[in-house]
Amino acid sequence: MNAKTFDLIVIGAGSGGLAVAETAAKLGRDVALVAEGPVGGTCVNNGCVPKKIMWYASNTMQAIDEAGAFGIHTGHAEPDWLRLVSAREAYIDGIRDYWNSYVKNMGITLVRGRGRLVDAQTVKVGEQTLTAPNIVLSTGSEPIVPPVPGAELGITSDDFFRLDERPQRVAIVGGGYIGVELAGVLNALGSHVSLVALEDRLLERFDPMIGEILHESMRNQGIDIHLSTIVERLSNSAEGIVVGTGDGILPGGFDRVIWAVGRRPRTEDLGLDSVGIQTNRNGTIVVDAWQNTSVPGIHAIGDITGQPALTPVAIAAGRKLAQRLFGKQPLARLDTTAVPSVVFSHPPVASAGLSEPEARDIHGEAVTIYQTRFTPMRHALGNHSQETGMKLVCAGDDERVVGIHIIGDGADEMLQGFAVAMNMGATKADFDNTIAIHPTSAEELVTMNDSHRVDINSERVWRKTA
Repeated sequence: MNAKTFDLIVIGAGSGGLAVAETAAKLGRDVALVAEGPVGGTCVNNGCVPKKIMWYASNTMQAIDEAGAFGIHTGHAEPDWLRLVSAREAYIDGIRDYWNSYVKNMGITLVRGRGRLVDAQTVKVGEQTLTAPNIVLSTGSEPIVPPVPGAELGITSDDFFRLDERPQRVAIVGGGYIGVELAGVLNALGSHVSLVALEDRLLERFDPMIGEILHESMRNQGIDIHLSTIVERLSNSAEGIVVGTGDGILPGGFDRVIWAVGRRPRTEDLGLDSVGIQTNRNGTIVVDAWQNTSVPGIHAIGDITGQPALTPVAIAAGRKLAQRLFGKQPLARLDTTAVPSVVFSHPPVASAGLSEPEARDIHGEAVTIYQTRFTPMRHALGNHSQETGMKLVCAGDDERVVGIHIIGDGADEMLQGFAVAMNMGATKADFDNTIAIHPTSAEELVTMNDSHRVDINSERVWRKTA
């Protein structure tokens, strides 16, 4: 069969793949987009979008539970799981339909199947052969299932979105962002949740303040948390799935066990070895600052590269790459030095820039920390179970803000604007000179003063009661 020739072949139709294909097509290039699964990738189908729908549902349940503190009597509420899932999937179907139509209208050739590299300019998809001078790999990542006895009794975070009923008792293995997000959602929707983590604190890769406050909040919400715990096996019993650890077993049996121990790059049978593409020990593809792999003409973006596993990062990398290759912008590249990110836990977490330990490693004694902790007004009439914490990490004599860390109601929405300010080089004085919006939690970021300054040897934790 004769090969079909394009200007660009993109393997993977997730957020990054769509972004690079779309931008190249807008620049007048002939593009082939190879999609093994649904267009939209993990974010649309098994990640950001369905997760956020479930998070909104769980927030609504929490609001109903807390309504009595405001004199609003609602009675007991029970979620209709099937109705929620049906509405969620209908919403996602609409997004899939949009992207399928958009790809077609852009003139992008959508090739269904698994793409495999044959050489630096050739891709095989089933019986089809495609060639192009530029190839982009954007196949994303997939959940890890640890090799322990009985692992098949558990499900992955992808499988969570296929549940047709809410589990009554669930164990979630993993204290990273996926684990804490699922734990918060299921707990708020009425499941009894146990969270098991190998690490000694939740969200270990975030600033320590985040994990400490999140741990307290989740525990106050009734989630059983087991840190520094190794899951060694799963087994069946009359009471349900038994989770065996190095210290014995977790109390009770579980309807479901969800593996949330991380993700690995989806590179199996991609043909990396056949063309000599260099990979890291964890399987991610080695790329330079311009998204080039070790093979000229082959590029990689998104989760597969080990860069921050965030949809906007993959999108930005794809657009920059297309502009560099086809848009006469030879210097276009992605800067990941201060990527803002959000964890949709209960309460949500927002972080940008350096954590306190990272800043001290880089800037030494030239680091100044401002920190506050308080009960937000939304919870002031209730049981005060959810506190808000904020930290500004500053560096140098001018106290340039190099890190912003927030946990609490509204953190997910308030960070975006502050991230812009930080990326523009804002200093603590710039924050101080900004008029606060009152009464909000966000105002605390511009009203912290010397009384909130935390010395490196201080163990004080700043709290306000309202």
